[in-house]
Amino acid sequence: MNQKEIDWEKGKGLVPTVVQDPAGNVLMLAYSSKESLCKAVETKQGWYYSRSRKRLWRKGEESKNTQKIVEIKADCDFDSLLFVVKQKGNACHLEKRSCFFREVKK
Repeated sequence: MNQKEIDWEKGKGLVPTVVQDPAGNVLMLAYSSKESLCKAVETKQGWYYSRSRKRLWRKGEESKNTQKIVEIKADCDFDSLLFVVKQKGNACHLEKRSCFFREVKK
């Protein structure tokens, strides 16, 4: 897959990026920009675009909970990404392995 095939227009320059470990456990959801994806591909580290900070950020730049990229895939519509990573430490900023730890109930 060529990075140029990704539909950046639909998300106004950002695409949702699901991050999971090699066992298939979902760790987090982030957003990628063209620039963050290029950095992720080049460095094999989890680079994303922070919508709240309005800038690129490398996972672990503050927490030291880094991600080593194993592979990157695009979905069938080329409008979202899947990063498979080796996670060092927790993925969630609330000190949880995964950001998805809260069960939604009725």
